Amino acid sequence: QVRLEESGGDSVQAGGSLRLSCAVSGTPNCRYYMSWYRQAPGKEREFVSRINQDGSLSYADSVKGRFIISQDNGKGTLYLQMNNLKPEDTAMYTCKTDTALCRRRSDGQFLTYASEFWGQGTQVTVSS
Repeated sequence: QVRLEESGGDSVQAGGSLRLSCAVSGTPNCRYYMSWYRQAPGKEREFVSRINQDGSLSYADSVKGRFIISQDNGKGTLYLQMNNLKPEDTAMYTCKTDTALCRRRSDGQFLTYASEFWGQGTQVTVSS
């Protein structure tokens, strides 16, 4: 069973920075392509950023140029560097798996699977 655990959320002033982490555990023979989402109070959850299978990065327009997504290929930990934070960035940030790349133990072949596991989230609050 895949387990995702976010950390790094905090309360900061506008213009500040935070770095969120999402630790992945439970399936050591797999690595995951993953995304960040966020949900503000009274609003629907929205896409923030994603690492695609071809290595390209995707960002919501609202965070382009301010947020940077990355991943530690060794541990699989997903990061979100958030700079120049704005009050409208206040939300619960959650990581999600999109695709699993798993090594089959019988022959070492790598196989790709659709994946959808969510973490519990970490709160980011930005004050003006």
